[in-house]
Amino acid sequence: MRGGPLSEEPGLGALTLPGFLREVTTRFADREALVMHTPDGAVRWTYATLWERAVEVARALLACGVGKDSRVGVMMTNRPEWIAAVFGTGLAGGVAVTISTFSTPPELEYLLQASGISILLFEHTVLKKDFAAVLCELEPEILTAKPGQLGSIQFPFLRRLVAVDAASGEGAIETWSEFLAHGNATARALVDATAATVTPADPGVLFFSSGSTGKAKGILSAHRGVAIQCWRWRRVFALGDDVRTWTSNGFFWSGNFGMALGATFAAGGAIVLQRTFDPAEALELLQAERVTIPHAWPHQWAQLEAAPNWKTVDLSSLRYVDPSRPAARHPTFAAPPWGDPRWAYGNTETFTISAVFPSNTPFEVAGESHGEALPGNTIKIVDQDTGATLPRGDLGEIAVKGPTLMLGYIGTPIDETLDEAGFFRTGDGGYIDEKGRLCWEGRLTDMIKTGGANVSPVEVDIALRTYPGVKV
Repeated sequence: MRGGPLSEEPGLGALTLPGFLREVTTRFADREALVMHTPDGAVRWTYATLWERAVEVARALLACGVGKDSRVGVMMTNRPEWIAAVFGTGLAGGVAVTISTFSTPPELEYLLQASGISILLFEHTVLKKDFAAVLCELEPEILTAKPGQLGSIQFPFLRRLVAVDAASGEGAIETWSEFLAHGNATARALVDATAATVTPADPGVLFFSSGSTGKAKGILSAHRGVAIQCWRWRRVFALGDDVRTWTSNGFFWSGNFGMALGATFAAGGAIVLQRTFDPAEALELLQAERVTIPHAWPHQWAQLEAAPNWKTVDLSSLRYVDPSRPAARHPTFAAPPWGDPRWAYGNTETFTISAVFPSNTPFEVAGESHGEALPGNTIKIVDQDTGATLPRGDLGEIAVKGPTLMLGYIGTPIDETLDEAGFFRTGDGGYIDEKGRLCWEGRLTDMIKTGGANVSPVEVDIALRTYPGVKV
């Protein structure tokens, strides 16, 4: 099953992260790009401001020694600095390594070791987690080393740590303002020069996804793959010029990066940030910021509907809501019909979707399938044991290749990841029907899907072993 030529896909623009941000900034400079409510008031950035903040990060990174393909860790909730940090890393020629704020200390230890980051930009406190304390427990030398001079046996590449929300520095950890100050002497022309060297084929981001061994898999994606999906999601969602997006789901997951952040920016919309999910607060944000497209998982929709202010909140601004969502049944909802692109299939390894039917596709076209191959993609069904390609209608393992396919797993040779023809075997079962549509039937492995994330049963076993009286 093949999609059309990538060159003929409508809506694509620059195919690097610096190019993507530059293009949307040029188009939408004075429009609001993001807003985050804080106890001190709302923080609002236009696209022009976002560009400037990303350039500030890039200047600081260059002053701190970041070079081509240097890995920069970003461990934050959804906040303006997360976005500036990831795009700023791209402008500096580096690779942004997104780290989940749900990470436990053992998971964080592994992620820091496996990723080989040289700089960690992190949020000091997330809910009850004190990440500065966790980091110092993992490496006590952080308490005594000077900023930029950490020499850790535990994390041999890590030199600098920056806490975005710290009032003052401590040991090797410096504040966000102290970090940005390093770039004051860095010429903007140098940022322009480094950004100009970035090509679509260069490594752009490193995301982590749960692996079947219990250790997260580091998935390295090229700029091209990420940028294609950012442009593409606007078309898939059939978004107009009225986009105001809300999400509290972490951008450190590829789906949220592409669907929420990428689609919003491609449409010149604004993203309403919520650092951690609180249903009553979320409803207040939907009302106050006149959100048109909310992104929530089913369990979050249930909590929103159960919130104390659900019946009194004004959701009349919502526009892009599937009829199956509780918001579509809210008394203030009055938008014309719109349907989720529910007929979709993808993986972190393809930086989200590889097959889809766009929003509002009639059922008689999509049926019960999971889409048709996107431009540039080829999907086949193979025998799980022999790897032989199966005919249409036969159930087997889904294999895919295309322009958004990962560069590979870190630490794993590419010939152990792809088959001889360059296809990634997904571990998912499915078939291609008589109309050339992909039909997903479920995991062939025993991976658990919960809260939008993949969880290995091995991870569950490891967690259970920490409880007294539990034998696994």
